Amino acid sequence: MTDKKPTPAPPKKVEREARLRWVPIPKMRVSSLAQRELNQARVDAIVANLDLEQIGTPTVNERDGWFWIIDGQHRVEALKAYGFVEDQLQCWTYVGLTEEEEAERFLKLNDVLQVHALAKFRVGVQAGRIVETDIDRIVRAQGLSVTADRIDGGVRAVGTLRRVYDRDGAAVLARTLRLIRDAYGTAGFEAPVIDGIGLLCSRYNGQIDDVKTVVQLSKAHGGVNGLLNAADVLRRSTGNPKGHCVAAAAVQIINRGRGGGKLPSWWKSEPVE
Repeated sequence: MTDKKPTPAPPKKVEREARLRWVPIPKMRVSSLAQRELNQARVDAIVANLDLEQIGTPTVNERDGWFWIIDGQHRVEALKAYGFVEDQLQCWTYVGLTEEEEAERFLKLNDVLQVHALAKFRVGVQAGRIVETDIDRIVRAQGLSVTADRIDGGVRAVGTLRRVYDRDGAAVLARTLRLIRDAYGTAGFEAPVIDGIGLLCSRYNGQIDDVKTVVQLSKAHGGVNGLLNAADVLRRSTGNPKGHCVAAAAVQIINRGRGGGKLPSWWKSEPVE
C-alpha cells in the first residue's frame, strides 16, 4: 500500500486592507492635522509635466461622507488644476479610519520617501507618537511653537529638537529652549544653537545659573550672531562639530562674565564624542 501524498494547501491571496475604488474628486478632502502643508510649487510642476500614466494611485480614507486624502494631495490638486474637477480617480481606499490612524498611515507610506522633517513631525504629533507629542508639549510649555514660519516664538529645527531630546532628555531640552528664548528670542532658534546650548546644559548641569547665563549670553557683543561667529572660528581651528563649537563659544562668553569659579574649558572637561 502506497502512502498518499498530502494535498497541497491552496495558494493564499495577498490582500491589502485598502481596496481600489473610483473616488469622485469633488468628494476628496485634506485633513490639516494628518497631512503636510500643500506645496504649490510642487503642484505647478506636476501640472506642467502631467502624465496620467505616471500619476500613480493616491490613498484615501472614507470617513464622515468624505474621502480624506492620506497620500497624494499634490497629485489630486494638480489634476484639479489641469481641469479634472468633476471626474473620478482610482484610489486605494480605507474605510472608517480615525484622523489619528490616517496620520499614522501617512507616516508609514512615506517612510520610503524623503518627506520634509517638519511635515513628518507635525503628522507624528497628530498620530499621537510618544516622542513627537512630548517634544511638542515641551516646546509649547515655553510659549513657543513648531512651525515653518519665522514668526515670534517659532522653532523650525525639528531634527535638532529630536537630537537634544534623545541625547539629553526632556528636562535638558526644556532648559535649552528657555535659555535661548530669554537670551536671543526667536533669532536664536537655529539648529547649531539649539544643539550647542543643549550640550552646555547637559554637561554643566549644576554649574550654571540660568538667570545669570541669560544675562551673559544676551549682553555679549553681536548676540546670537556673535555666538555663531565665535563658533565658526573654533570650528575652523579645531575641526569639531558645529554644535560642540557653539557650546565651547558659549562657555567662553559665560566665563567672561563670571568672577571666580569659572566653568572648565569645554575641550578639557571631557572628550568630545
